[in-house]
Amino acid sequence: MRITMVGTGYVGLVTGTCFANIGNEVTCLDVDETKIEKLNNGISPIYEPGLDELIAKNHKAGRLKFTTDKTEAYTHAEMIFICVGTPSDANGHADLKYVLAASEDIGRAIENAPGATGGDERERRGKVIVVKSTVPVGTNAKVRAAIASQTKKPFFMGSNPEFLKEGAAINDFNKPDRVVVGVADEGTGGRMRELYEPFVRNGHPIFVMDIPSAEMVKYAANAMLATKISFINEIAGLCEAYGSDVDEVWRGMTSDNRIGNKFLYPGLGYGGSCFPKDTLACVSMGSESGTPTPLLKAVHDVNQAQRPAFYKKMTDHFGPGGLKGKKIAVWGIAFKPGTDDVREAPAITLMQNLLADGATVVAHDPVAHETAHQIVGDTIGYSEKMYPTLEGADALLICTEWPEFKQPNFDKIKDLLNAPVIFDGRNLYRPEAMEAEGFTYVSVGRSPVKAG
Repeated sequence: MRITMVGTGYVGLVTGTCFANIGNEVTCLDVDETKIEKLNNGISPIYEPGLDELIAKNHKAGRLKFTTDKTEAYTHAEMIFICVGTPSDANGHADLKYVLAASEDIGRAIENAPGATGGDERERRGKVIVVKSTVPVGTNAKVRAAIASQTKKPFFMGSNPEFLKEGAAINDFNKPDRVVVGVADEGTGGRMRELYEPFVRNGHPIFVMDIPSAEMVKYAANAMLATKISFINEIAGLCEAYGSDVDEVWRGMTSDNRIGNKFLYPGLGYGGSCFPKDTLACVSMGSESGTPTPLLKAVHDVNQAQRPAFYKKMTDHFGPGGLKGKKIAVWGIAFKPGTDDVREAPAITLMQNLLADGATVVAHDPVAHETAHQIVGDTIGYSEKMYPTLEGADALLICTEWPEFKQPNFDKIKDLLNAPVIFDGRNLYRPEAMEAEGFTYVSVGRSPVKAG
């Protein structure tokens, strides 16, 4: 198929590259000339394991193209996937200006395309416009209206929410648990099945449903996962209050097959571009429809409270005003391992708190220095290696569970720090082991241990 991806962000770039990798002709369109130039030179704008190699392979083979030319991108495309950003405000209201602007551009392209009087057979079937951006329920209807305002020629609508985990997106796309497609007619459903059939030969389903239901699936799934994270963090708080060990509670609870263990790990709370935004969007949709969502409001509130609660452990340790003049080493800036995404990352919040209290911060992350610099600039120091970050620091703060942090040289950590103090927001180590190593160790949902 001839496919155009509108937007070369995380979703558009991963999706387009994976479509090209199975033989489709894919054009990725973006208005950012610098980004397109980099992509044409083999430089990916995002970090995602395996993506650079797939881009290079398919670009070289001629199946994957990058352009800023809308006419080139739209004219002969059979399917056009809208993957532009939908930024939201503090209340979760999505800004659809980029989605609707792209829709009007597509409408003009349909109007000027060969259509029924020209082009090949695939073009004469009519273009399918697929909204893949995460958008509030009802957005597809607005997209249809925006396209129809520019053309009287036929086109077909689809919704195709994405379920990619940053750091595992290539595998998620190639071996999905399920594919969800929303359509208004059987023909479009058949074309979407045809496109995705190579990806579900593992026996997993393609769900074809109405468009509003497909729009809601993404929000419902992410809100459920966010709920699990906030739930275990709230339980962790109770464990601390009553002297329970959240690890033992977790083992006893998750052995129940009805519950399972996925996304039930205590820590600093969720971040990134999906869970915070999508949970708030559900709250916003409830407010706008007169259908309150108190559970999801609580999920968001619990998550937001997790960072100040952990930061209080640091201020309690150092005492009133005790952080002023202290140097804090930070391991991990990205909101999760396997990505350079620092949007809504707990590390950013905690580092900003430290700076506000007069501390200096030096941080190490395997891949997220550049994206962190875009937010906090030179207000913190950056170390390319993990151990030099510790030199002369008064404590180590762990914010991301990168694999290389899980079994470090504790003797070296102790030698480099001014004091053997670790604040572990990801529960990487066992408290009894830290006590034996001679550390003051503070984690989540477990009793702290003190050096000496």
